[in-house]
Amino acid sequence: MRITSLKVNGFRNLKNIDLTPYDKINVLCGENAQGKTNLMESIWMTSGAKSFRGVKEKDIIGFDSESAYVDISFESSVRSENISLILSRVQKERKIMLNGVKLKSLTELVGRLLCVIFTPEDLFLTKGSPDIRRSYLDLCISQIKPMYAGVAAKYDVLLAQRNAVLKNIAMGISKPDDLEIWDEQIARQGSYISMMRHVYTEVLNRYTTVLYNEISRGREQMSLEYSSTVFEQLSNRTDYKDSMAKEYLAKLRSSLSDDIKLGYTQVGVHRDELTVKIDQKSVRDFGSQGQNRSAALCMKLGQARALYKETNEMPVILLDDVLSELDTSRKQFVLSQINDAQIFITCCEPINGFKEAKKHLFYLKDGRIVSDKG
Repeated sequence: MRITSLKVNGFRNLKNIDLTPYDKINVLCGENAQGKTNLMESIWMTSGAKSFRGVKEKDIIGFDSESAYVDISFESSVRSENISLILSRVQKERKIMLNGVKLKSLTELVGRLLCVIFTPEDLFLTKGSPDIRRSYLDLCISQIKPMYAGVAAKYDVLLAQRNAVLKNIAMGISKPDDLEIWDEQIARQGSYISMMRHVYTEVLNRYTTVLYNEISRGREQMSLEYSSTVFEQLSNRTDYKDSMAKEYLAKLRSSLSDDIKLGYTQVGVHRDELTVKIDQKSVRDFGSQGQNRSAALCMKLGQARALYKETNEMPVILLDDVLSELDTSRKQFVLSQINDAQIFITCCEPINGFKEAKKHLFYLKDGRIVSDKG
């Protein structure tokens, strides 16, 4: 997969960006706060994902702009496509277009422009809270099966409704029977999510095991395990519409009295965990900083490999200031694993590692591309 054209204006501090990327290496160079990460963010959002900075869309529009737009053209092995995203401060709305057709939400873009992003925060993927890894799994699955994103979003809505009813029951406003409609839906959606997360974890595990063996030079072994708060085991489970849903529903009902006391739902996919282990020990609890970083890198690289295997498309790789956070050996490892992809790299100074890197430089200053060293 290759981005062939990128136009951005009013997106944070970016002004009149009109970029024709190279097929392989694209190095975005410049001092801090000049717009390099903003440009990465604009690409990432057109892939159908939320901002990796976790901000509201209204905050993406530049201070001196009334609107922001991103227009991106890209090609896969079978077709050429175009995505445009327009945000307006005045109308307080966004306009999303795919090949000239208006879409209702960003999630409808998932699975079109395939990207894998590496940020300094991703180096804490294994060390951070469980919800970070759950979100990571959901994103990975959605890239391969776009309809999954809607299921995960619907589950969040249903869960919020159930928790609201739990609080009302505690206050005497609602009755336990009022939960039935929510529980049945949560059980169906949750069973499917559990199954899909488990299946993807097994796929990802095959790649991360090989990758970590290489980065550790065979000295350590990495493994991934999806831990469910509902199901004792998920291997070979596919009956999410029937027995899995019944089992999920029974689990919800068994914890009902405690849920009412606490005011929230204690069991379900929103409390599950992706456990990362090195030599059978939790890397989150017992791993060194180096082990956590290596494991996180292998998970992101494994995501790219899984995407290629399942879609037959190598995703666009976005490296946002992550190489500066790595030592020489890990930096070389990452670069060696992605040399067959189109890559965008941000840095403050030109980097070594690719033959093409020095001649494929784009310099940014004050939100503009001031020179193209190609």
